[in-house]
Amino acid sequence: MFKSFVHRARLVPLVFVFFLLFGLVVSPATLFALSSNTQPLASNIFVEIAKKQNPAVVNVSTKAKAEPTTLQRNFPIPRPGPGQDRSPDPFRDFYDRFFGERPNQQPKRGMGSGFVIDKEGHILTNYHVIEEADEIVVTLEDNGKEKEYGATLIGSDSKTDIALIKINRETGNNKDFSFLKLGSSENLEVGEWVVAIGNPFGLSHTVTVGVVSALGRSIGAGPYDEFIQTDASINPGNSGGPLINIEGEVIGINTAIISGNTGGNVGIGFAIPINIAKGILKDLKERGSVTRGWLGVMIQKITPELQKSFGLSQSEGALVGDVIPDGPAAKAGIKRGDVITRFNNQVVKDMEDLPKIVASTTPGLVVDVDVIRDSSKKTLHVTIEILKDSQETVLAKKDDPLGLQVQDITEELAKGLQLQDMDGVLVSDVTAGKAASEAGVRRGDVISEMNRTVVKNTEDYHNLLATVGKGSSVLFLVKRGGSTIYIAVKVE
Repeated sequence: MFKSFVHRARLVPLVFVFFLLFGLVVSPATLFALSSNTQPLASNIFVEIAKKQNPAVVNVSTKAKAEPTTLQRNFPIPRPGPGQDRSPDPFRDFYDRFFGERPNQQPKRGMGSGFVIDKEGHILTNYHVIEEADEIVVTLEDNGKEKEYGATLIGSDSKTDIALIKINRETGNNKDFSFLKLGSSENLEVGEWVVAIGNPFGLSHTVTVGVVSALGRSIGAGPYDEFIQTDASINPGNSGGPLINIEGEVIGINTAIISGNTGGNVGIGFAIPINIAKGILKDLKERGSVTRGWLGVMIQKITPELQKSFGLSQSEGALVGDVIPDGPAAKAGIKRGDVITRFNNQVVKDMEDLPKIVASTTPGLVVDVDVIRDSSKKTLHVTIEILKDSQETVLAKKDDPLGLQVQDITEELAKGLQLQDMDGVLVSDVTAGKAASEAGVRRGDVISEMNRTVVKNTEDYHNLLATVGKGSSVLFLVKRGGSTIYIAVKVE
């Protein structure tokens, strides 16, 4: 910074002398503008975006009926013990009557943001903003003043955290609403300027500026994670608001933040790419929900150890850890241990690619699926079915409180890992920072016992894990490098 200032300070006198030599009179302010960057121009762009887009950004507030609950006492009142005085206690009677167990009738309230996408008053927001709401109210600018409208839920999709609501027009009001233009998130680049508008902490129409920090982020929110990361300040209440490019077009829906222990912004925010919302908008308007394709496999990432064990020439693709009985994949002949490398003419580079590709495939369509099986390539024909809420999703990465992914040991794995038998489960992935990782469990370990009980396969593992309570410990007997060790892991 100082060095840059010195160079600039030297430049100004030289420029001044230059203009004097040519008989020109230049003001100091002009000289400073000539020697500075284009920040004033950038500022003007953000000012114009704020002026033009603010009227179409709304505050979304919700109200949900509270279920009757029991008010908890903040301090204990001792009851008389055996042989103690049990005469009437006026204080206790008063406490129990007014502060004891009684229904809590206070409604649950929520707040977030949203933005109008057409003149009829359709609004995009986050599903978690309106989840379980019995009443939705939106507040928007109308000729410089804030005005409240009731709104109706049109459709929602919890898997992508997107919801579509619509403003309830007043009788006789046919006025068109201001709305934002939906851009494209396909060609976004890291470093692009972006503007976030929303209602952080209830402060309406707050404008913040930043850049696209990263693309395609997976943060564990769901099977279709593909977030835009930005350092534009996003805080609680921004959820559902627009992320806008310098053309004034919406390229994302602000959704989540990493806040550490502060609860506020630390420069890491996430937005859903607008192309995901555009892809399901028709379904939300017409059906109120989203129809997705279903393959019926449980998949996992190909680690270096698994690549070596399966004799794969590359780590691209999605490894099939299990196949759902009578599902589309099972009917087509896809087997456990297959590596899916191509689906419906689209390359599957990583595990995370497959759920998104399958979900966007029309149910009933017959597609070609390329797999690698026993080092040979095969093409299978799969008829895609409709994904139902009761079915397993295409992404079979099971929630594990220990942070482990395990799989059954096949003959190929046993041979590659030089195991004497196929009993136990192979640890195929360990989530950094989770309990198992902290305790020392590694990828490639084979778990043969849990709490002194033999583990023969993944079914045994998950059944035993389901019996372990939070805060307790699991004692693993692990085979590693020709020896066995015990590892104790505390359940989070």
